[in-house]
Amino acid sequence: MGIESLNAMQTATLEVNEKKQDIILLSPTGTGKTLAYLLPLLLDLNPEIQKVQALILAPSRELAQQIEQVWRSMGTGYKVNTCFGGRPSNGEKRNLAVPPAILIGTPGRLQDHIERNNFEVDAIQTLVLDEFDKSLEMGFAEQMDVIIGRLTSLKRRFLTSATDAVEIPAFTGIKDPIKLDFSEKDNVLKGLKIFSVKGENNDKMDLLYKLLCYLGSDSTLVFCNQRETVEKVNAYLTDRRLANEFFHGKLEQTERERALSKFRNGSCTVFISTDLASRGLDIPEIKNIIHFDAPVRGDEFVHRNGRTARMEAEGSAFMLLASNESLPDFITPKPSPLTLPVLTSAAPKPEWSTLYIGKGKKDKLSKMDVVGFMFKKGQLTREELGMVEIKEYYSYVAVKTGRVKDVLALIQQEKIKNMKTRIDLAE
Repeated sequence: MGIESLNAMQTATLEVNEKKQDIILLSPTGTGKTLAYLLPLLLDLNPEIQKVQALILAPSRELAQQIEQVWRSMGTGYKVNTCFGGRPSNGEKRNLAVPPAILIGTPGRLQDHIERNNFEVDAIQTLVLDEFDKSLEMGFAEQMDVIIGRLTSLKRRFLTSATDAVEIPAFTGIKDPIKLDFSEKDNVLKGLKIFSVKGENNDKMDLLYKLLCYLGSDSTLVFCNQRETVEKVNAYLTDRRLANEFFHGKLEQTERERALSKFRNGSCTVFISTDLASRGLDIPEIKNIIHFDAPVRGDEFVHRNGRTARMEAEGSAFMLLASNESLPDFITPKPSPLTLPVLTSAAPKPEWSTLYIGKGKKDKLSKMDVVGFMFKKGQLTREELGMVEIKEYYSYVAVKTGRVKDVLALIQQEKIKNMKTRIDLAE
């Protein structure tokens, strides 16, 4: 995995694992907590048991897929599957016919599979409740209660959370846990600078546009409180020809994956989202956070800002305020006022563009197949080819924007791995 040594949190988790007690791990997103609980979980698996031995509950599809990717990169030899909404459950049921050792999923979909007896639960001895505070916030308590009630052979419970403010419900069955606190609540984000930007009227759209132009090509995450606001901001910025993607829980799975891929690979530097993006998403280090809407609670402010200035990096957060708005009382100390210049540069154009390929993992397409195809048939150099992501049924590949037209002309009639498929610009 390219990891030379475990960090303090991962080492501490392995040490307390030997005591065989329930564990509560407090840690912000992006600090390596997935590996911190997967390593102890791996040590407890029995290769002789051909049933599900560990269940991991995650609040979002993206987090479930991220956990799966980390597990696969570990090369353990143990089978893993994910189950989540937004896609047909029949394919998942077929995969469960040969039970994985590790099953990862969202509470609603896993409850459905359990109630339909699509896999046996009698060998599940380890339960992980990842981002548990987020699961409660999203209303999954009832589903988690039902699932845990069916797991009669549990011996270990592992709960992760970004905050210690959540009361642990009785249905988790957690008793006498060992608590590992790596939340850094007394040492939060040393490299973070927080600013307030006050508008001259009650419409913040133009204020946001001017701020984004001022920030230039740095990666920026814009938080809104409502899905409707997310879409309105996206439409406004798109109309102003500023490349952006948006994200919220009601999007189809393919739309969510496309938006995340384009943000990860640099095809857009502005990503607009609800608080769903504050935790649990596999997105790169972000330079700027913009609070288009003020968060409702203090912990939401902390989680949003936690997307930047991580791991000794530096970053900035900006509070956008209309002329009739004031800062929430929980934001202390008060941010430094920032006055935008009267004239700002035009919105920068992305350096990269994303191509869609209509084949994926299910077609036995690999990352190296795509790289070789783009080098040979697309005549790209290493510098002109960016991130390649292989999904289940399709793939995304980043290409330098100036080369897209030429590449599409070269590969339109070509087969990739002897397969004819659609290759086009990902809109």
